[in-house]
Amino acid sequence: MKVEQIYTGCLAQGAYYIENNGEAAIIDPLREVEPYIQKAERNGAKIKYVFETHFHADFVSGHIDLSAKTGAPIVYGPNAACAFDCISATDGQEFPLGNATIRVIHTPGHTMESTCFLLIDEHGKETSLFSGDTLFIGDVGRPDLAQKVKADLTEDILAGHLFDSLRNKIMPLADDIIVYPAHGAGSACGKNMSKETTDTLGNQKKTNYALNLNLTKEEFKKEVLTGLVAPPSYFPLNVLMNIQGYDSIDKVLERGQHALSPEAFEVAANETGALVLDTRDPQTFTKGFVPNSINIGIDGSFAPWVGAMIPDIKQEILLLTDEGREEEVITRLARVGYDFTIGFLKGGFDAWKAAGKEVDSIESISAEEVAQRIEAGEGEILDVRKHSEYLSEHVKEAENAPLDFINDSMLKIDKNKTYFVHCAGGYRSMIFNSTLRARGYHNLIDVNGGFKAIKESEKFHITDYVCPSTLL
Repeated sequence: MKVEQIYTGCLAQGAYYIENNGEAAIIDPLREVEPYIQKAERNGAKIKYVFETHFHADFVSGHIDLSAKTGAPIVYGPNAACAFDCISATDGQEFPLGNATIRVIHTPGHTMESTCFLLIDEHGKETSLFSGDTLFIGDVGRPDLAQKVKADLTEDILAGHLFDSLRNKIMPLADDIIVYPAHGAGSACGKNMSKETTDTLGNQKKTNYALNLNLTKEEFKKEVLTGLVAPPSYFPLNVLMNIQGYDSIDKVLERGQHALSPEAFEVAANETGALVLDTRDPQTFTKGFVPNSINIGIDGSFAPWVGAMIPDIKQEILLLTDEGREEEVITRLARVGYDFTIGFLKGGFDAWKAAGKEVDSIESISAEEVAQRIEAGEGEILDVRKHSEYLSEHVKEAENAPLDFINDSMLKIDKNKTYFVHCAGGYRSMIFNSTLRARGYHNLIDVNGGFKAIKESEKFHITDYVCPSTLL
């Protein structure tokens, strides 16, 4: 028996490869499916099933492409109405895999089709639970997402279903079963997830607040629903892509990998309405960039922030990347449904600059220099971290303008004033600064190193620390 977790850090997402006696199953595959196919081929195995725990909101699954390329059927749990060929399995239905078995456990709550898959080995022992977004390590799936797709499913109703699913379907299972969730810390699909990506069910029964047997259903609902913030706007759009289908990843890559000269890139930017997305390191970007481009660094939480900042998943995108990373960026955009990259700048920013094109920049200064300028009355501090981070600890005179809600946050900014903008380490502040600069805000200065550098400088008055786990 082989069970492999294939974890993608930027999405905090776990896909799974299960193999027994020459047959393999893939659970919750990512958009790019060739790695799963190649893995099975190397092992001399045939992919027999593509299992989906639910219609994902935070990424576009590779289920359709993987099924088309392997012939393996797509299997959901009950209540899954697909616009493509799929099996909507019944609760308790079993699927043979070599000498092992995978049993369907319908666990509505996160969504109504949410399903866990229980792996039973050759000896009839229940060994592993692939829990999707029903049960995480340290948390459970948020029950407020399905209502974005179906209005009569209130979060209260879904939370009640989730309570019943956990108590009646999951907790009676053996303590030594290994839990393999669909997400870990950093995902917006839960609020209290652990950095660990697997655990025993027995330990989760002891440590996961949502599995506390002393909680009544109403108390459970309150615990699960309290503290949730609005999900990213691209979530319901990804759900619809997962239900209705999408272009193959091969077509998306072909469309996006058009190498454009600086002249052609400029024409495309001016004539198509495409967004210019610069994925270089923030501190490289700040020194020089194509005017009106937005910086979201590829070496960070790239896909979730793309989803948060670009409301239209059909937005045409022109890329400026580090040389050789174009295909990687196009793939990672496609993971969250942004399929309309129409080309990239050949030779990157160096080619643009060498062609004598107009260049813009954003000032980035040290925390020590910020302190000097603040003392001289030159500007104000703007903290673009999440509100919970701000409440936990912040510069006393700083205003909170979370990047998560940039359209509301920009209303707090006076275009005629100077602001020193920081996040935790510098990644989000450059997203904020570049976005607002493209909208005509030219008095934003980046704090190099973010709040970490500010605190370490010992030049600022910082509020007393409050543990984030106590904040709602």
